[in-house]
Amino acid sequence: MAADGPKVQWELMLPHEMKAALEACPTAFVPLGTLEWHGYQNALGLDALKAHALCVRAARQGGGIVLPPLYGGVGGVAEPYTVVMEPEPTFSSHLLEPWLRGILAELKRIGFRAAIVLTGHYGASQQIAVRETAVRESQRLAIPILGTPEYLLAMDAGYLGDHGGRFETSLLMALHPELVDLSRLEGPPPYRGIGGGDPKRESSADEGERVSKVIVDRLARLARHMPRWDDTTRTAFIRAEQALVSHQLELGGRAGDAWAAWHDARRYVPYGEWVAAERFAEIEAMARLP
Repeated sequence: MAADGPKVQWELMLPHEMKAALEACPTAFVPLGTLEWHGYQNALGLDALKAHALCVRAARQGGGIVLPPLYGGVGGVAEPYTVVMEPEPTFSSHLLEPWLRGILAELKRIGFRAAIVLTGHYGASQQIAVRETAVRESQRLAIPILGTPEYLLAMDAGYLGDHGGRFETSLLMALHPELVDLSRLEGPPPYRGIGGGDPKRESSADEGERVSKVIVDRLARLARHMPRWDDTTRTAFIRAEQALVSHQLELGGRAGDAWAAWHDARRYVPYGEWVAAERFAEIEAMARLP
């Protein structure tokens, strides 16, 4: 990832730099990931590396301050060098949710007026725990908090989520090219522990840049606007996000499968465009469809 642009990483800032950045745009980015196998060709920290790099790009473009990434989440593949803090399937997290509640409360106390929790690790349990916590804390703290996986912001760009496949490999090639080695993929697919296309044939830095731009543009727009939302807009946002969580929990509970809501994932295709454009009534209506 290029090191150009304004300083936006919290841990690298001097106090006067933090003060100026917070006054300019009081939005915090909270990147999440895990340590998990993503094929022979990708760094094991892909999820958090990807989320953090996207947040840094968005903050440089639209404002805001980026926290260090958290390498720990719910679930993980049954492959080598993978840390599973809490196994799936589950509809809640005894580790991640309290941590998020604590850090979000601290962000509000310090002076942030909005937060974006971006998870690059997106097992169904992780997605539900992140969005549900963000909705609840948006109400409790009275500031807007978006909790989402990055792919949901770019489904209309063809990125439907994968695991070390075409898109995740492409994103890492664009964001951290030194951490991808496609020559490690030997023989024909399928490759061990990879889902979603053939990265050796389909992945490229150009593809990663194309998808990154969609995600970053939308994150940057949200970072600029969220701290200025009035109570009416914030309430509409919460209603939309709450409807998404309710839809995922209801379908998952009915089927006994946390992934049930994603069996019809294409209904979420407009989400990224709509949330960035503050079209919250349309998101709510989409989530309430049978």
